[in-house]
Order: sequence, then C-alpha cells, then structure tokens
Amino acid sequence: MEEPSQLFLCPISMELMEDPVTVSTGVTYDRRSIERWFFKYGKTTCPATMQRLSSFDLTPNHTLKSVISSWLDCASSSSSSSTPLCKKLGRERLPSVLAGIENTPFKVTALKNLKSCMEGDVAAQEDFVACGGIQVLGRVMMQALAESSAGGDFSAFRTCEEAGSVLAALPLSDDTSVELVLKPECMRPVVALVQRGSAEARLRAMSIVAKISSGADRDWTAGVDVDDLVKSLLEVLSDGTSPKLSSRALDVLLDVTAHSRGTRRAKAVEVGAVCVLVELLPDADRRVAERALLLLKRLCKCPEGRLAFAEHALAVSAVARTVLRVSGLANRLVVSVLWLVACAVAPAERVLDDMLMSGGVGKLLALMQVESSASTKEKAARLLRVHGAFWRQYPCFPTDLRDYLKFLN
Repeated sequence: MEEPSQLFLCPISMELMEDPVTVSTGVTYDRRSIERWFFKYGKTTCPATMQRLSSFDLTPNHTLKSVISSWLDCASSSSSSSTPLCKKLGRERLPSVLAGIENTPFKVTALKNLKSCMEGDVAAQEDFVACGGIQVLGRVMMQALAESSAGGDFSAFRTCEEAGSVLAALPLSDDTSVELVLKPECMRPVVALVQRGSAEARLRAMSIVAKISSGADRDWTAGVDVDDLVKSLLEVLSDGTSPKLSSRALDVLLDVTAHSRGTRRAKAVEVGAVCVLVELLPDADRRVAERALLLLKRLCKCPEGRLAFAEHALAVSAVARTVLRVSGLANRLVVSVLWLVACAVAPAERVLDDMLMSGGVGKLLALMQVESSASTKEKAARLLRVHGAFWRQYPCFPTDLRDYLKFLN
C-alpha cells in the first residue's frame, strides 16, 4: 500500500485519521487524539500552532474524511497488484531511509514502515545494523525522550516507543549490536520505556534487555545504570497490573542479578527488592514463586539483603509457607534462604521466633523425611542442630519435635 498523504495524518499521533475534526485555529486532528490533548492532558492550546484556544469546539471535517475513505478504497483494491514498499527496501536505500527518519516530522509512521520492512528478513536486519541503524534509533529515542521530558508535544514519547519497537525486532545477538545497544543513548531510553511506556512498549523494552543479556559474553551491566533499571522492574512487579509484564520483569531481574555482585545487589536491596519479592509470594503461582525465591536467595548472599529480610515482618512466614506447597525446587530455595539468614551469619532473634511461629521449623523437619537433595537435607539438619536449643525453650514447641531434635543432636 502506498504511503498516505501527510494531510491524512493526525499532527498529534502521526497516524491516519479516522474521525477528522477541526479546531478554531483551522488545524485538523483525529478526534481521539485532540480530545486526549484537551481532556486527559489538560492542554488549552492548539498542538500544531501552540495558540491559546478560546473555544474547544470540534467541527467534523466531512470532506477530509470522505477523501481519506476514497484513498483507503483505492489503496486496498490496488494492494494485491502493487509491490509493497518494504520489498523495495535494499541496502543501497538504507542510508537515505535512515536519514529520512531522523529528519521527518512524521517519525511514528516512518518507524512503523521500517519495522514492517525488516520483520522476518534477516538480511535486511543485518544491513540495518551495518548501515548504522541502531545508532539512528538511539538518537531518535534520545531526542524524543528529551522532548517528552521537557513537556513538549506528548506524542514525542510515542516516537520513543516506536523506535524501541524497531530495536526489539532485531536479533541483537552479535557483539557489535550488543555494544551499540549498551551505549547510554540507547539504554537510557530503554530504561525510560520500562518505567513509563505502554504495556506493549514495556514488554519490548524488557525483551531488548533480555536479548543483550543473553548475547553478551561478559558482565554487560558494568557500564549501565542498573539501579534505575532495577527500580523500574520492581515498580512493574509492585503494580501487578499484568501477569505477563510481571513474569517478564522477573526474568530480566534474574538476568541482572546473575551478573551483579556486591554493591550492585546491595543497591537492589536499597530500592526495595526484598520487600517486593516477599510480598509477591503469597499469591504467586509455581513459576513466579520459584523465580522470586531464587532472587531472594541471591540478594540474601549480601549483608544488606539478609538485614532487609530479617527486618521484614512477613518475610520468614511468606517464604516458609511455600515449603511442600509449590515444588521441589522451591523447597530447596527456601532452605537456602533460611540457611543464609539463620546460619551463614548470627541471626536476629526475631528470625528464629518467626521460623517457629510460622511453622517453618516443623516444615524443615518434614523436609528431612522427603527431600532427595543431600545438600538441602544437610542445610536443614544444620539449621535444626544449631538453633534447636533456642526453639525447645518455647512451651508451644511440640513434644514429637523435641524428641526429633534430640535425635539430631
């Protein structure tokens, strides 16, 4: 299908207008976009001219709507016999296409066309990278992000989302692509998309991070502002608005923490990672619970993580409740977490109290009978041996458990 005339595109969304309406300045917009401009964003100006409006009346532009409808009919009837624009995209045209994307005011449409040209075409994707396409996307995203942050046209962030969509369509599996995406001009907008993009834009941004993580043969987090990324991912988990988003956020957090050590994991704890993961457990399904427990295990390997876990009133209870209820992997992860907070260092008395009151001690004893992993059984036995005397002093401690603890000792 041939490209529509710019007169057919809404100046706000840069998309083909479905219901064109004209404001008092004489500029025509798509009704949905201009109503969002007025009523959702509270603007009182014409987006194209920035003139203040004395009236917010919207006059239907029936003539333009009729012309657009006629163009759609003609384009539809000729689409089967015409050559699609994306088939004409060759390496020799890429430099001019990329320059056009940077210069056109209709970036959203241009980026959509570019994505449709490259989807599923490995050769076109390789040519795109070789011709500096990733650098172009980085510049476009940075410019759009700057305009959006400065309070300009709210459609600027839509440009950032569309550029991210093109970037997510690339394999990003070779060293050259990974190095380019890891540069600040790409990673800063990607993190911004995770923070405040639409649901689809967030998924695509997290897909980009997952691709560069799997494509990097070294610690890719070294030159990246991981703190902002982790904070954004934790906000996605806290929102809980989409199971798909939450699942993807957990995957990316696992990638990040797999490469992070020491101060980086401590920073994750500082922005609330332990709290978010603990509060995720009660309603989690098997896969979410396993990944949340694995993340807790990694975070509890640093002092800050163990302290945050010990200070959370529900941490021990939430973790212990998953034992014998989720999976064998979850059982092993729980024992590792409890061992880290209660045996790897001198535990807080509150942790030991919570382990008993939440039924965690009884579940450790039960695991001794059913667990097949020798290392997990050894950790559980050590927990019981080291702290058995403390737990036996409680009047509520069951007699049969007392006898078993004596046997262990």
